[in-house]
Amino acid sequence: MAGVVHRLCAASRVPGRSLLASTPRIYASRPALVSLSRSATSAAVATPAPDLKLATETPSSALPDLALPEDGATDWSKSYSGLSQQAFSKEIADVLLAPLDPMDIEIKPDGLIYLPEIKYRRVLNRAFGPGAWGLAPRSETNVGPKIVSREYALVCHGRLVAIARGEQEYFDPSGIPTATEACKSNALMRCSKDLGIASELWDPRFIREFKAKYCLEIFAEHIPTKKKKKMWRRKDQPKLGYPYQE
Repeated sequence: MAGVVHRLCAASRVPGRSLLASTPRIYASRPALVSLSRSATSAAVATPAPDLKLATETPSSALPDLALPEDGATDWSKSYSGLSQQAFSKEIADVLLAPLDPMDIEIKPDGLIYLPEIKYRRVLNRAFGPGAWGLAPRSETNVGPKIVSREYALVCHGRLVAIARGEQEYFDPSGIPTATEACKSNALMRCSKDLGIASELWDPRFIREFKAKYCLEIFAEHIPTKKKKKMWRRKDQPKLGYPYQE
């Protein structure tokens, strides 16, 4: 302890140096800090708190429209503009809700009845007119190992009507472009359900009655493998062709 005191005293005798002089910043900065603290406190007391009520009452017209890009066009990848805004006219509704012509309905070999995609487009063209409806992508194309999918919005007369995700299988990478187009057609058919187009195809009673009246369930043999299974076809269509025979 005595040695420490001796060294401190020796240092204090060095010309131009002292313990106080070696730490001038500490003692000099304290008044400034105190002064800054007092001034900041005074400013905080003097400044009134913001009016939170006014901040929450900003009119909606002053808020940015996130659905509108810079050019003013509606961004249908985000927007729901016009959804359920009002019903379409009676003339349009009559076209959309018209009963299906049985001659337009097809049946797959597994018994699934369907309306060809082009006929959905014809109904939309009759109802709204060519150019007054369209499909707008709402996501990027998702390409999986065996399936392609993408979400679309059906827009009619500038209003969003329905949203659906289309999908289509593919078996070779070279078939991805075709699967992408089929994916769009699949989304169109799914969106059209919200407009009532071909709604009978999802009615179990209609399906049973249609198949009983217009279709046949037959036994078919796969010629190369000789395997037999039940298959469906329309009564007015020719018999199954190769590689099957009834």
